[in-house]
Amino acid sequence: MTEKDFIPSEYTKLIAKGEVTWKSPSNIALVKYWGKEANQIPANPSISFTLDTCATTTKVTYKKLENKAQDFSFDLFFEGSLKEDFKPKIQTFFKRIEDYLPFLKNYHFKIETSNSFPHSSGIASSASGLSALALALMSLEKELNPDINEDYFIKKASFLARLGSGSAARSIEGDVVQWGNHEGTTNSSNLYAVKYPYKVHTNFKKYQDTILLVDKGQKEVSSTVGHNLMHGHPFSQQRFAQAHDNLTKLKEVFAEGDLKTFIEIVESEALTLHAMMMTSLPYFVLMKPNTLEIINKIWDFRKRTNTHVCFTLDAGANVHVLYPESEKEEIMQFIKDELVAFCQNGQYICDQIGFGAKKV
Repeated sequence: MTEKDFIPSEYTKLIAKGEVTWKSPSNIALVKYWGKEANQIPANPSISFTLDTCATTTKVTYKKLENKAQDFSFDLFFEGSLKEDFKPKIQTFFKRIEDYLPFLKNYHFKIETSNSFPHSSGIASSASGLSALALALMSLEKELNPDINEDYFIKKASFLARLGSGSAARSIEGDVVQWGNHEGTTNSSNLYAVKYPYKVHTNFKKYQDTILLVDKGQKEVSSTVGHNLMHGHPFSQQRFAQAHDNLTKLKEVFAEGDLKTFIEIVESEALTLHAMMMTSLPYFVLMKPNTLEIINKIWDFRKRTNTHVCFTLDAGANVHVLYPESEKEEIMQFIKDELVAFCQNGQYICDQIGFGAKKV
């Protein structure tokens, strides 16, 4: 599909008002997306586990205006409070998607959103938040044009979410989702994410993710700034090639249930992401001392116990501890005994693989 396929023809229905609620999860990338071109096109493909507990619930109430507005008309409430400081991001999102949802200026929207995780917890909420909003807007479009089928609905929701936040493209479906063109993956696209089309071994079913909140502060560098630092980066081309290679390797890893190679790829990807930030200009060190303490303790515990615990990182200090459900009891005890001490206020979140967004 091309961008033009997402520009609708005339709508067949008139809808005066209504409301819809979607709950959409966050996700954690295994092969990282880092670097982008214009219009939120990724510089390399990525693949992620969709999460379950960490999610955003967004209710959108809409009412048709008497006359088409000059600008977008909406109010945004976060956890019950009017949030004027969130509005510029939504304004930018609406501008980007207006060609694909031409009804946007015909309605006033009341957007009420809340997270299942603390807002200041250091968990990126853009993936869950913007995917939930994209789905709500797609629900209105389906009311205006009931002929929209489910496949188109899902693809366009991912396409729209991507224009708000790249990683949001991967939060529409689950449990393993890929975004970005990759010659080894059928129907992969830079425009939207796809449910991983190949075999995934039972070893990876109900995979666990315990998120250790090392630093709950504001991100030191925004994702947009971080992605832009890949332009002209001395190692960018090697990094992009590495991502393609790791995606190719994961096909066999997922099919065979090879946890050892899975760990090597996932940890290498996390450290490469941070290496890119440390070798850019300007450069950033996003890990904290406690991040490194946790990583070293995970390596030591894995060696001692022959378990399959590993870590991944986003562009920040928090640590996602990944492990198979079959080892949950032993590894959770290890986390409580040895890792929670390195979390800010001892805080962590227990999550696992989930199966995508749901209409509430």
